[in-house]
Amino acid sequence: MMRKTAEILAAFEKLPETDITSLLQGRRPLILAPHPDDESLGCGGLIAAACAAGIAPVVIVLTDGAASHPGSTTWPPPKLAELRELEACRATQCLGLPKAHLHFFRQPDTALAAEGEMFERLAARAGELGQQHDCSLVIGPWAADPHCDHEAAARLAAFVAGRNGWNLLSYPVWGWLREPDSLVNEPLQGGWKLNISAHLHRKNQAIAAHVSQYGELITDSPDAFRLPNTLLEVFSRPFEIFLA
Repeated sequence: MMRKTAEILAAFEKLPETDITSLLQGRRPLILAPHPDDESLGCGGLIAAACAAGIAPVVIVLTDGAASHPGSTTWPPPKLAELRELEACRATQCLGLPKAHLHFFRQPDTALAAEGEMFERLAARAGELGQQHDCSLVIGPWAADPHCDHEAAARLAAFVAGRNGWNLLSYPVWGWLREPDSLVNEPLQGGWKLNISAHLHRKNQAIAAHVSQYGELITDSPDAFRLPNTLLEVFSRPFEIFLA
């Protein structure tokens, strides 16, 4: 059913509050992040809370994030990809994630496979990592996030969960900035507001670790990406949304 984004986001705000114990119910999550920084923006509080509770998630960063500063000569894509990977390592360290629980699939930014042979290969690799770490819950982006890599990652998360018989949750990132009158083809979803107030400082540190995305480090890209303040304000709140 087609619904206005404003209606859906308002429903997110009214979801029941929960804590990490009730949300995970002892399950170790496998988190799929489309780009380096999505893990901190959408799930940073959950990662910190889960680590503190002794159930460290497994985080897979799917793409290299190298398309954020096109045309830069000081930070060409290979060099930028290395930096963004280092930033993700620093960010997840702030959240308490063990190094062995962070993995990079290094797919091309803005070209994450949503079907076909590569999609199958990525799903198999993600499933193997989940099995190795005894995961039984997959957390991926909201399917209505308006970015091709987020849409592909949402499909991948659902596929991995279905293939392995694991539960599935999703988290919105760019969906928060959709035009209020834009239409989304889905019912109002159930889910939870995870209270992350005790870990918000760690999440803020993790987001800040993605220095390249703030606009001051790389200054020679005519079409540089910069994390908008409106999005950063959303993720400074003491809760995160997880949709069932």
